[in-house]
Amino acid sequence: MKVTMLGAGSWGTTLAIILNQNNHQVTCWSFDKRDIEEIKKTGENKKFLPGIIIPDTIDFTNNLDASISSAEVIVVAVPSHAVRSVVSELNLRNREEIIWVNVAKGIENSTLLRVSEVIEQVGKIPADKIAVLFGPSHAEEVSRGIPTAIVSASKNENTATLVQDLFMTPVFRVYANLDIIGVELGGALKNIIAVAAGICDGAGFGDNTKAALITRGLVEINRLGVKLGAKSDTFAGLSGMGDLIVTCMSKHSRNRYVGEQIGKGRSLEQVLEEMVMVAEGVKTTASAYELSIREKIEMPITHQVYQTLFEGKPPVEAMAELMTRASKIEDWG
Repeated sequence: MKVTMLGAGSWGTTLAIILNQNNHQVTCWSFDKRDIEEIKKTGENKKFLPGIIIPDTIDFTNNLDASISSAEVIVVAVPSHAVRSVVSELNLRNREEIIWVNVAKGIENSTLLRVSEVIEQVGKIPADKIAVLFGPSHAEEVSRGIPTAIVSASKNENTATLVQDLFMTPVFRVYANLDIIGVELGGALKNIIAVAAGICDGAGFGDNTKAALITRGLVEINRLGVKLGAKSDTFAGLSGMGDLIVTCMSKHSRNRYVGEQIGKGRSLEQVLEEMVMVAEGVKTTASAYELSIREKIEMPITHQVYQTLFEGKPPVEAMAELMTRASKIEDWG
C-alpha cells in the first residue's frame, strides 16, 4: 500500500522502516527541512534515531501536499499538540477512502479530546476509518529488531485488522482490538504515571515505592478510562499494563527521565529546554487533571504530579500526601 508517515521522529522513522520491510511504498514527511536533508544525505536519522540505517527506498520530504498526494494510509506520528495544526493543513482528496493510524500518545489540552478524535474532527474523517497503534514499544528497541507486541484498535474491525496486517512482522507482533477509547487512553495516561515513577527515582525512593505507584496508577487510568467509555479489561492488556510497565521502568523513557530530573531538584523548564524529543506526559498531565475534575474521578497520583510539575510542589511533600491519605479498601474501580 502507499503509506504516508506524518512525522520523522524516532517512532515515525522506525514505523516507516517496518512498513518498508513489509514492501509498502512509504513517504515520510517532516516540517523540518534540515532534518530531511540530513537523512537524505547520510541515510540515517542522527537527530532522533542514531545508528539505524534507513533504506533508500523510503522517500523523505518536507512538502506536505506532495507527501499525501497518493496516500492510501496516513500515519500520524507528530507530537500530540501538533496534530490539529498538521491535519488542518492537509489538502485531502478521497478523504473517506483513506485509512488513518494515530500513534501520537496524548490528550489535547484545549479540548480534552483524544488524538483520534482530533483527527476525526479536524480532518472530517469517518470514525470507522481511524485506528490507533499503541503498546510497549520504544523506538530504540523496535528499530533494532527486538521482539515487541502492540495493539491496533479501531471502532471498525476491518480497519483494526487492516492496520494489524500492515505492520505485522516476525519480530513486531500486532494484536487487534475494538476498544479504541481504552487503547488510546491507556497509551496516553500511562505517561503521567511514568513521570511519577521518574520522580520516585530522582528523589531516591525505592522499588517498593515504584511498584505501589505503578499499581495504583493503573487504578487511576482504569477509573478515568471506564468513565470515558473504555472497557476495563483493556487496561490489563498491552496498551494498559504493558505500556505502563515499560514506560515507568525503561532507560529509554522520556517521561520517566523528566520525572527523574525533577525528583533531583531541577525545574520543569530546565529539563524540557535541553530535550530534543517530546515528553508527552507533561501536557497530558494537565489534560488528565482537568478531566478528573470534570468527570469527578479520584486520581490522587495525577493530582500530585500536576502540582509537582506546574505548581512547584516538592516531590517529598507530594509523596507524603499520597501516603497519609485516609485509609480505605483496595479496589480496582
